[in-house]
Amino acid sequence: MMMGFLIAVISGVLMSLQGVFNTSVTKSSSIWVAAGFVQITAFITCVVMWLFNKRPEISGIFNVENKIVLLGGVIGAFITYTVVKSMSMLGTAKAEVTIVIAQIAAAYIIELFGLFGSKKSDFCIVKLIGLVIAVFGVCLFNFYQAGNK
Repeated sequence: MMMGFLIAVISGVLMSLQGVFNTSVTKSSSIWVAAGFVQITAFITCVVMWLFNKRPEISGIFNVENKIVLLGGVIGAFITYTVVKSMSMLGTAKAEVTIVIAQIAAAYIIELFGLFGSKKSDFCIVKLIGLVIAVFGVCLFNFYQAGNK
């Protein structure tokens, strides 16, 4: 379980770095060129990693039962766009804290209803209270401008 938390922390750090890097790239090109570059380099990385690991059949991807889940790449392009756009408009910290809380809220809803093949969980008032507190924290973080006026 501890390894899962460590991997999640690494994921969060990498997402923040990627957002900052991608926002910088858009200054020299455009948001869609940057997003395209991200997707192409991600594809190349995946191919290289596939070559150095066990290689299951590529055709297995088409055996997915719920075909809507194949839209992950399309969603990835829009994730890149929205992260870059929010960082350029809000700044890195405000954008990231808002993104993370939105991820938690969406993940909880997906989990509650067992959407897209995820494991369904029971409603928990403590989790809802935690989410409400987190949303309140985002509001404080985003809208409190002490010393900036």
